[in-house]
Amino acid sequence: MTNKIKGIIPVMLTAFDDHGGIDWESQERLTEWYLERGSEALFAVCQSSEMLYLDLNEREALARFTVEVVDGRLPVIASGHVGVTLEDQITELTKIAATGIDCLVFVTNRLDPDNLGSEFLFKTVETLKQELPPDLRLGLYECPAPYRRLLSDDEIAYFAQDPRFVILKDVSCDIQTVRRRLELTKNSSLVISNANAAIAFEAMKSGASGFCGVFNNFHPDLYRWLEDEGEIHTELANELARFLVLSAATEGMGYPKLAKAYHQRLGTIQSSFSRAVPEDIFEKHWALEPILEKIEEGTEFYRGRIQALRDPQWQS
Repeated sequence: MTNKIKGIIPVMLTAFDDHGGIDWESQERLTEWYLERGSEALFAVCQSSEMLYLDLNEREALARFTVEVVDGRLPVIASGHVGVTLEDQITELTKIAATGIDCLVFVTNRLDPDNLGSEFLFKTVETLKQELPPDLRLGLYECPAPYRRLLSDDEIAYFAQDPRFVILKDVSCDIQTVRRRLELTKNSSLVISNANAAIAFEAMKSGASGFCGVFNNFHPDLYRWLEDEGEIHTELANELARFLVLSAATEGMGYPKLAKAYHQRLGTIQSSFSRAVPEDIFEKHWALEPILEKIEEGTEFYRGRIQALRDPQWQS
C-alpha cells in the first residue's frame, strides 16, 4: 500500500462479547461498515479501541486482523503504544510493526511520559526508529490519556523535516493551532489530521486533511461529504456541520461504550461491552436512548438531503 494517509480516518472501536473477550465476527462487520461509509484509512489499536485495556497479544491481533480484513482496500494505521519504559515500547511497537500495517503511530505522551521536554522526546523517537523497519511510515497521536502532550512548533518542524512521518492526529482542538501547524508542515510529508468535531469543517476549509475524530464511529460518510463537497454546497454544509457538532457533544456520555450502543442498535456488533467504561451508561445518563435515536434519525435525514442533492429524482 503506497497511498497517502489522509482524509476521513475512523478511530476504530474494539467489539467485545458480553464477557469481555474480543468478538471477531462483530469486529469484521464493524470494519466493513467503516469501509462502506467512505473511510479513506482506518486507525486501529488507538484510544477508541481501548488500547490501554488490551494486552499486547490482543493489540497485535487487532492490528493484524484489521490488515487482513481490509486486504489492501485502504491504508491501515495502528498504534498500541502504551508502554512507559523504553524497553516495553520497543517490544510493543516492533510487534505492531510486523502486522502488515501501512503506518505505525507513536503516542506523544509515551515519547515523553514525564513531560521533560523536546530533548527527551527527540531522543526517544530516534531510539525507537532504529528498532523499526526503515521503510515503515510513522505517525503521531496526541492521545489525551494518560495526559495530553501537545507538540510544540519546534517539535512539529522537527517531524516535518523527516519524510518517514506522514500523519499527525491533532488533538489541539484549536483552529488557530491547526492553521499554524498547516503552515509549519507546508511542502512536507506530514499531514495534519484534526480530531475535534467542533472545528472539523473549519479545519477542512483551512487545509487540514479530513477528520480523525471519534464521531467517525457514527457517521463517517457525512464527514466525507463535508470534505468532498462542503465548500460547493455551503448552506447545507454549514447546517450539517452544526448537527455534527451537537451530536459529538454526547461524547462525554460514556464513550466509547456510547458508540458501541449505537452500533448495537444498527446491528453491526452484538454487544456494547466496554472495558474502559464498565458502568451502565443508560442508568448514569438519563434519556440517552432517545438521544441515540435522534442522532440516528438526524444522520439518515442528512444522508437523504445529500442523496437528493446528487439525484433530484431521489425520494426518501
